[in-house]
Amino acid sequence: MGYVAVKGGTIAIEESIKRLTYERLKQGKVIDVDRIEAGMRCLIDQVMSESSLYSESLAATAIKQAEGNPEEAVFLMRAYRSTLPRKHYSRIVRSEDMVVERRISACFKDIPGGQILGAAFDYTQRLLDFELNEETDEDAIIWLHEYALESGAENDHTVLDGLPKVLDYLREEGLLAACEDNDTEPDDVTKESIQFPTSRSQRLQILTRGQTGAVTSLGYAALRSYGALHPTVGELRIGNLPVYVDNPFTEENEDENAYYIGAIKVTEVESLFPVCKQMKHGEKEIEFGIGYGICYGQNETKAIAMSILDHCLETGNPEYPTHNEEFVLLHIDSVESTGFISHLKLPHYVTFQSELDSVRKSKKGGKSKERESVEEPRHEN
Repeated sequence: MGYVAVKGGTIAIEESIKRLTYERLKQGKVIDVDRIEAGMRCLIDQVMSESSLYSESLAATAIKQAEGNPEEAVFLMRAYRSTLPRKHYSRIVRSEDMVVERRISACFKDIPGGQILGAAFDYTQRLLDFELNEETDEDAIIWLHEYALESGAENDHTVLDGLPKVLDYLREEGLLAACEDNDTEPDDVTKESIQFPTSRSQRLQILTRGQTGAVTSLGYAALRSYGALHPTVGELRIGNLPVYVDNPFTEENEDENAYYIGAIKVTEVESLFPVCKQMKHGEKEIEFGIGYGICYGQNETKAIAMSILDHCLETGNPEYPTHNEEFVLLHIDSVESTGFISHLKLPHYVTFQSELDSVRKSKKGGKSKERESVEEPRHEN
């Protein structure tokens, strides 16, 4: 691809950047980063998930800089992440240790520990609330005080950590295969480019980093037409996972030598798929397959769609694009897809002039042949 040098390009770029700042400030009002962090929870969770960087404050700053554009915010977060040193690796985080805020199952009405609805838009009426236009900080403080008086005492006695997994009860009945620990060190897609075929750890990383809309769209495609899957959500849980790192000054990996460094909020989904298994002597047996999804913050639709695509890629089927790992994994990354499409805005002067010359020549050649056919004399018998 060739580019033509343009004089004055630097000045034009500087003025474009100034214009960008003007568009953000032209109404004379500035959004505080703290307010974005306090009031844009779902957008922050989405940006953190797609950028693979868990920091609500950094995500809020990126959202402000990107003027609410999630793709640009993810780009900023990924760029910042690439500058950070990796000093430690955490211990294995087990979702059984999650301090649960929300936990539901579509498989069973009654589950050990109970269904915990938590915070969700699922049960709200999708009607615009115009009273929000008049909402003030004082209103928020009053509401929080009343809510604490109403439900605080009850919540103090509620144990929401260490809740059992729904799928474990299916395993106890022999309806699910036992899940054995795999101590193989996972691949890291942020350090090395993927090679096909991929490992499951690579697929799960790319899916959880994938653009929320793209993952949801492909999951919907697999559900609706390509493969016509219909899973059931065995368990969806949202909560905080404690993270520990080993003491860097000791070699023994003992619990008392581990440091608690904080907690991360995640959404985890385990979906069940009925699978027909071919047995000996031509017999068939129905069993359940599992699809897994997990991502930062509260992003339930993406996690469910991720579990669908995880199952699709695990089983594989050349008939359907949603079961093709190259098709899925190479087209869901927001930075890759946005960057590749956006590059079309760059100068393509030389290549287009070449294409333009070819079109002109073909048009001219076509008209010449048409003229010759019209002027060709007729021969009478």
